[in-house]
Amino acid sequence: MSQNPHPSLFQPITLGSVELKHRIILAPLTRNRATTPGNIPNELNVEYYYQRASDGGLLITEATQVTPYGQGYPNTPGIHSSEQVEGWKKVTDAVHGKGGKIFQQLWHVGRISHSSLQPDGGLPVSASAITPAGGTVTAQWQGVPFETPRALELEEIPTVVGQYLAGAEHAKAAGFDGVEIHGANGYLIDQFLQDGTNQRTDAYGGSIENRVRFMLEVVDAVISVWGSDRVGIRLSPYGKFNDMNDSNAVALFSHAIAELGKRKLAYLHLVEARGAEGDMQDLGGKSVEEVGEVYRAAFGGHIISAGGFDGDSAEVAVETGKSDLIAFGRWFIANPDLPKRLQIGAELNPYDRNTFYGGDAHGYTDYPFLAE
Repeated sequence: MSQNPHPSLFQPITLGSVELKHRIILAPLTRNRATTPGNIPNELNVEYYYQRASDGGLLITEATQVTPYGQGYPNTPGIHSSEQVEGWKKVTDAVHGKGGKIFQQLWHVGRISHSSLQPDGGLPVSASAITPAGGTVTAQWQGVPFETPRALELEEIPTVVGQYLAGAEHAKAAGFDGVEIHGANGYLIDQFLQDGTNQRTDAYGGSIENRVRFMLEVVDAVISVWGSDRVGIRLSPYGKFNDMNDSNAVALFSHAIAELGKRKLAYLHLVEARGAEGDMQDLGGKSVEEVGEVYRAAFGGHIISAGGFDGDSAEVAVETGKSDLIAFGRWFIANPDLPKRLQIGAELNPYDRNTFYGGDAHGYTDYPFLAE
């Protein structure tokens, strides 16, 4: 083990008004271990985040639905009830007790749900009534094809924006240091952005400016609670996960990211091409690196990158200025002390995919730490 083979990852940085001592972020990771009924964070969840907290390090929570109508999978936590707020308070207290910072990821899955998960058994909602390819699981973990969602009525959209606003307020009450808006991976905001899922003919469809409108209304609502310096957003410009596509992704995301840049957010969190499922988007003849530079220039602020990084590739990305911080998923699942391991070049525990989703402490809080 050498002495800090990743020096760039351990340079301090200030994200908005949050000071960090290193640049290794816990990525938002759905683990399906909330207590039901109620989708409430529990003591096992507290232990999981506490294990992964480090002095001056940032954790981003698993995606957390802002409304019962925004739930897409069983046992995912919410941030819309007082019981959930109390559960999350225990998480934030534990993380802060180790000197860590923690942002809550605010989520509405839109069409990537099932009527069994909807409070009234109705259809999931989306920008347009377009069925995703493939399948999902019911509230009882049974595999089923996706249903055709119901297109949100124009007069319903302010209510959904208000659900994000309420989620932001609840996150503040729960003691978080900030929030990240989930605009990636084919969930509701992404469904409004991309024309493969948005075929509306009103003010929220058609032109790029119209399709970006819903995202910006959500962002502005959340900023009204937190201030822009404690709000981040996650986007996946290259992603085809959840059956996403756009006829001109580079133009769409360049415009969307430039508009976000005007708002001086704490950060933009991009899922890199290698972290995107399926085939690459049509990049208009440009390489992934060139397009990445376009997006970074359009934003003008700090970038968190996620998607298939190890310590060495993360070091290169930060050292060369391609990214400012790196979010780790699988390696952080298997290595609760990941920052320490990367700092001293220690071996990493292998991860077990079979325990990623659902279950108990096994594969969740029982991965070994480095021997002191």
